[in-house]
Amino acid sequence: MRTRLLALVLALGAALTVLGAGPAQAAGYRYWSFWQSSGDTWTYATEGPATARPEDGAVNGFRFSVSQDSADSAKPRRAPDFKAICAGTPAKADAKRIALVIDSGTPADAPSGETPPALRVACAQVPKDATSAEALASVAKPLRYNSEALLCAISGYPKSGCGEQVAASEPTPSASPKPSAGGGDGGGPSVGIIAGIAAVAALGAAAVWQSRRRRSPGPR
Repeated sequence: MRTRLLALVLALGAALTVLGAGPAQAAGYRYWSFWQSSGDTWTYATEGPATARPEDGAVNGFRFSVSQDSADSAKPRRAPDFKAICAGTPAKADAKRIALVIDSGTPADAPSGETPPALRVACAQVPKDATSAEALASVAKPLRYNSEALLCAISGYPKSGCGEQVAASEPTPSASPKPSAGGGDGGGPSVGIIAGIAAVAALGAAAVWQSRRRRSPGPR
């Protein structure tokens, strides 16, 4: 009986160790994402800028950030507005105008030692069969691509790297815990952990009581 109780104590203690450990954040990738206008909102592009051929009046967006995939990728921080961006560029019969929003992101997304340039907009006037990549190159050189045609840098930012994985960050002992789902301030242990500690204490006491009972002499 004592052996079984001790095993239960150890098993529950191990479970509490797992419960008490903070979850590591998922790793992401640092890259330029490509967006297309859909009315006054952004839609993540289903093809790359090297193959996309926007029509006259389209708005393309580029955003540098760290994200896991397209589902959580950060959008450009300025809404697509062709009229405002290309207001000063008159139409031509043999060309098309593509409005561009180039958002280099925040310092938190920047590679170590680099500062993201300010968000900028431009109106590219290019041949009618031009791709989004060609429209971007006409206003934001130099561009840098890797061997797989992934856009790595716009106007030289960032200086190096291309779609590299960003290591998952582990919670630090000094970090403040996040608020709980129940709306508490997160400053203390959860109810589940407290209950588990109480259960461990109870099992430990039971093990000691059983041990003493077995050693004590019976009634005479």
